[in-house]
Amino acid sequence: MTWRKRTILLTGGSGVLGRALIDELAHDFDIVCMRHRTPVADPRISEFSGDFAHPTLGLDTADYRRLTQRVDAVVHSAAVTSWKEDPETILRTNLAGPRALLRLAGDAEVPLYFFSTAFVANPPGDGSSFPGAATYVQSKIDAEQLVRDDPAQTVIVRPSVVSGSTVDGRMSAFQGLHRVLGGVVRGRVPLIPCDSDSLIDTIPQDLVAAVLGKLLRENIVEGEFWLSAGPEALHAGDILTLCREIGEELGITSAPPRFVPSEAVDRLLLPLLEDALPPDAQAMFRDFLEFTWLFQTPEPLPTSMSELGFGPQVTRGALLEATAKSLRYWARTKGLGRTDQARVA
Repeated sequence: MTWRKRTILLTGGSGVLGRALIDELAHDFDIVCMRHRTPVADPRISEFSGDFAHPTLGLDTADYRRLTQRVDAVVHSAAVTSWKEDPETILRTNLAGPRALLRLAGDAEVPLYFFSTAFVANPPGDGSSFPGAATYVQSKIDAEQLVRDDPAQTVIVRPSVVSGSTVDGRMSAFQGLHRVLGGVVRGRVPLIPCDSDSLIDTIPQDLVAAVLGKLLRENIVEGEFWLSAGPEALHAGDILTLCREIGEELGITSAPPRFVPSEAVDRLLLPLLEDALPPDAQAMFRDFLEFTWLFQTPEPLPTSMSELGFGPQVTRGALLEATAKSLRYWARTKGLGRTDQARVA
């Protein structure tokens, strides 16, 4: 008897998480990627250009019907993640996707797996200084409510800050984590706007993908899961030490940055330095403020990793090693030096 592979409709396939999901799922599933602008261009998948605002995702009626008959599950990882976008665009786009895919999941009578963020656990209060980041988290909170209220079978997964592969640190594109930590490695950050004991929760991309693979393979079609380090998350001081070790490996020497309260930097120091700092330095510092404002947490985030069987991969030591690999991969890609033989001291 011949069994066909189950078919997954995946959005966001050209993104960091989407690429990792394809690596995890391609062997066991047929993957159809819905893209917006950027082609996925991976021989392991098929793809089509779609539109969340269209009632049949931009497909004609016959193709949409064929898609609903073919697909066995929907995985929605696409989202506007750039905080530099207009807040209205972030909110509109990040709600349009879940609405459209919930409709498709209902028409196909299949489950929807929705990627949110673990930082819905700490919704921002006054986001006036960083409206893009605040709107991004709010868009995920609102989208989760849409998913939760829908009659379709749904699973919500909430990764924290996604870092590179545990194997070699590789990822398809660098995000805010690397912009911020790269500045520390290069010795360009004199101040770190948080407490040294603050938690910076990161989770490697291949672990996020492995969790989704487990949920799909075991036909878990309902629930909400936190993909975070929880109490094993690294402290800001741990990450600073790691950045300085990697900087030394690259031959970069600089005075260590100081930890200061973020309020002091945002309200006092940055306005004074605006005339003295060049525009690129101002932009980097604001990125640093925005990152720490959103992603530092005084208490551990909730985590489902042990419940899902991934506890041994999410220890402080394993996460420190994974972060080191991710930073060394970033350094190699940027041509900063030969780091492939380096190890954490």
